[in-house]
Amino acid sequence: MHTVWKGAISFGLVHVPVKMFSATEDKDISMRMIHKPCSTPLSYVRKCQTCETEVPWEEIVKGYEHEPGRFVIFDKEELEQLSGEKSKEIKILDFVQLGEIDPVYFQKTYYLAPADTGSNAYNLLLRSLTETGKIGIAKVSIRSKSSLAAIRVVDRCLALETIFYPDEIRPISQVPNLPEQANVNDKELTMAKMLIEQLSTPFEPEKYSDEYRSAVFEAISRKVAGEEIQVAPEQQRTNVIDLMSALEASLEAAKSGKTAGNAKAASTAASSAKKSESTSAAFQAAPPSPEAGGMTGTEDAKPKRGRPRKAKDASKETV
Repeated sequence: MHTVWKGAISFGLVHVPVKMFSATEDKDISMRMIHKPCSTPLSYVRKCQTCETEVPWEEIVKGYEHEPGRFVIFDKEELEQLSGEKSKEIKILDFVQLGEIDPVYFQKTYYLAPADTGSNAYNLLLRSLTETGKIGIAKVSIRSKSSLAAIRVVDRCLALETIFYPDEIRPISQVPNLPEQANVNDKELTMAKMLIEQLSTPFEPEKYSDEYRSAVFEAISRKVAGEEIQVAPEQQRTNVIDLMSALEASLEAAKSGKTAGNAKAASTAASSAKKSESTSAAFQAAPPSPEAGGMTGTEDAKPKRGRPRKAKDASKETV
C-alpha cells in the first residue's frame, strides 16, 4: 500500500505516531475522451484567456470569487497554514459509541499503521478502544482539507473514517414529496414485515459483485478481439396495481425458494467472481493501445481530491 499521510494520533497527553493508507480503491473503469472521426485521444489544456498562452502549474494559485470577476487569491502555503496540515496531528476530541453516528456522516476510510517508534502506544489505543467499545471523534487535515473523523477498530487495525460536519448534511425538509403521515394498511404492513423477515440474512459482502463492471470488461475484451457486441433489450416491468397481491406472491416465492436461492446466490457469486477474474486476465493479456482510446489505470490516473491534475492529456471519464 502507498502511504498517503504521516502524523500522529493524540488524546490527552498520549501521542501515537501512525502512517495512513487508503482502505478502499476505485474500481471504476476509466476511459479516455476520443475524437470519433480520427480516434485521437483528447487532452485538456490549461490556457489563460487573457494571455492566450498555456499556463504551467507553478503559475497556478487558488482564488475565491467574492464578486463577479473579482477574486481573493491564496498561495499554497497560505492554505496549508489555515488548514493546520503541517501539524500532522489527528487530535481526538471525544469518545462516543459507534451506534450514535448515522451512516450518512461517513465519507472515506483509511487504515492507520504504527510508525517505526509507535507500536506500544498504538497497541494501547487499539486495546482500549476494543475493550471499551468506544470510537474517537477527532479532527485531521489531509491534503489541505480539514475534516472531522472517527477513529475505530477494524479487526486488528486502527481505522480513520472521515465524516461530514453537521452543516454539510442537507436537512430532510429539503426532500420533496415526502408523506406527512405514514398511513399504511395493517394487513399490508404485516405481510411486508413477514417478507422482510423471510429475506433477512447475515451480511456476507463476498456474495455481491459489480455485474456492470464485469460486463464492461467482457465487452472490452470482445472488442479487442474484433467481435461485435449485441445486447438483448431489457424487459420492462409492468406497474403493480394490487399491492397486497404483490406482497403475497413475493412472500410465497421467498418461502419456497429461500433454500435453493441461497445456494444459487453463492454459486452465482463464485461464478461471477471467476468470470470477472478471467475477463480481467484476458483484458490484461491484450490491452487496447492508448492511440485506440483504450482503458487506462484507475486510482493512480484519477486526480487527488483538492489537488489539480498533472497529466496534460488526462481527459477521462468513468463509465
